[in-house]
Amino acid sequence: MCVKGLHFLTVLAGLAASGVLQVSGMRIYTSGEVEAVNGTDVRLKCTFESSSPININLVVISWTFRPLGPGREESVFHFQQRPYPPVEGIFRKRIVWAGDVMGRDASIIIREVKFTYNGTYICQVKNPPDVHGSVGQIKLRVVTTASFSELLLLALAIGGGIAVVVILLIIIVSCRRCKKRRQRQMEGNEEAPRKERKDPTVW
Repeated sequence: MCVKGLHFLTVLAGLAASGVLQVSGMRIYTSGEVEAVNGTDVRLKCTFESSSPININLVVISWTFRPLGPGREESVFHFQQRPYPPVEGIFRKRIVWAGDVMGRDASIIIREVKFTYNGTYICQVKNPPDVHGSVGQIKLRVVTTASFSELLLLALAIGGGIAVVVILLIIIVSCRRCKKRRQRQMEGNEEAPRKERKDPTVW
């Protein structure tokens, strides 16, 4: 039994050394669900990690679309040394490359989304020898108007920006007033000795 066990371990070690047995190191991360208002642009974020060094000449990125209703899966985008947006189909002239291969970013932007874009977007990355692994999926929901939470976040962002600008203006005005007050005090202190020297009644 011991001899057979040693023989089995030896075979496994040989396979691993020859590259037959490889543990996939490709991991892909996406936001899962995205909501976009009809007619606006939306960024589908997809990042990845690989156990192998990134080689921009070997990395292959593929985006595909699976509609909600009946319909076949459609190619959305392809990257291999350079971006290849779709030349036909519903995504023609609507896809913009927004990623950075060396930064491990495979994101794309869909311009002016339509209700027909509702569905699942699949991001797949290959970095040989990491050619197998999980895929990233994003469910896009195109809506008529932004949800209350998004409107609230937008309002908070705008209000926060205005508040910062107002605070900065108050600080700048206060600093200028303090500076002018100091200048007046210094000028007043300098004029007092001059008056004393000019006044003949002063003993």
